[in-house]
Amino acid sequence: MALPRSPLAPDHFPTLPQIAGVRFASAAAGVKYKDRTDVMLAVMDPGSAVAGVFTRSATRSAPVLDCQAKLASSDNDTAHGAAILVNSGNSNAFTGHYGQTSVAEITRTVADITGIPTARVFTASTGVIGEPLPHERIVSQIATLNDGLDGSAIEGAAEAIMTTDTFAKGAGATVEVDGKTVSIAGIAKGSGMIAPDMATMLVYIFTDAKIAQEDLQALLSQICDRTFNCITVDSDTSTSDSLMLCASGAAGVDVTGNADFALALEGVMLDLSHQVVRDGEGATKFVEIQVTGAMNDHDAKVHGLSIANSPLVKTAIAGEDPNWGRVVMAIGKSGAAADRDKLSISFGEVLVAEKGWVSPDYKEADGAAEMAKTEIVIKVDLGLAEGKSTVWTCDLTHQYISINADYRS
Repeated sequence: MALPRSPLAPDHFPTLPQIAGVRFASAAAGVKYKDRTDVMLAVMDPGSAVAGVFTRSATRSAPVLDCQAKLASSDNDTAHGAAILVNSGNSNAFTGHYGQTSVAEITRTVADITGIPTARVFTASTGVIGEPLPHERIVSQIATLNDGLDGSAIEGAAEAIMTTDTFAKGAGATVEVDGKTVSIAGIAKGSGMIAPDMATMLVYIFTDAKIAQEDLQALLSQICDRTFNCITVDSDTSTSDSLMLCASGAAGVDVTGNADFALALEGVMLDLSHQVVRDGEGATKFVEIQVTGAMNDHDAKVHGLSIANSPLVKTAIAGEDPNWGRVVMAIGKSGAAADRDKLSISFGEVLVAEKGWVSPDYKEADGAAEMAKTEIVIKVDLGLAEGKSTVWTCDLTHQYISINADYRS
């Protein structure tokens, strides 16, 4: 049964710029459920550069390991096209040699049908862990997917990769570089098991910009640390987290070192990462945590994630309780440097605590009014140095428990 749409969801799937040199298709393969769109194929023209970041989980799935090996290989060049095939309903994780066989069968079939070398065919799977992937169901749809490839079919691709997501996620941008328009479009899935240690869940971003693979990889890794690596729903890192960025080069515009392109790409990635948080399982509040005054940026992020991942903080937010003592607790346990008597905490623009004590001007009603908002900002200043970081999370509700007490997406 489909879950109700998140109250934090956007009104509709956005209109994304079409990316020249990239085509999409989706189908219902019956991986887990009948008549549910659950597999997507994206095919990029020759000349496309491909970069990726993946989970650092010690129990990475077979598709993740395969993608990492291929991106690290000298065969990952732009002379050939590239393809990405993703299924939902089954993560193909913790499946031993069966998982490797599934990846091999899928990539071989995609290569045979599209003419793209297997070294340039990437896969991902998302869903239940520990069940063999019925890859023959996916293989049977690849020819149909190939026949249906269309440059405007990205929304269907976004729908195909959903599991407990309540809405398809997309974001795009255009930017002028040297007098020409460069386009970016991306899709994502993610709702629970969200505490990225690389990027997030499953994310696929496409651009018609021209950039060498090594430069694309460096840019992607850098921006990830300020976007996807700064979100959390439940502190759990998936076995399957994958983010891939593909540049077709079809616009004929070299964006190497271009600040405007980097800023536009970061905007798309930040938008997608925020949508994942807004679709957090059972979420009713979108929470931004701004940490300043830390010893360094790393410490600031450690503090921010400690607050964002605290069940006590998150349940207080769900209950609209301005319990600033729980924020103090989360700072104290983070392991990063802090001084109680230099600490200040605000909910929105309401100063709650300072200098190791509640602010003399603070009124409980003012804090409660901030907690009643759908979008909440928690500000923490450590008063130690110049380190800063912003992270994003959501509240923890009864609905999260209901969803995950019997999860078999």
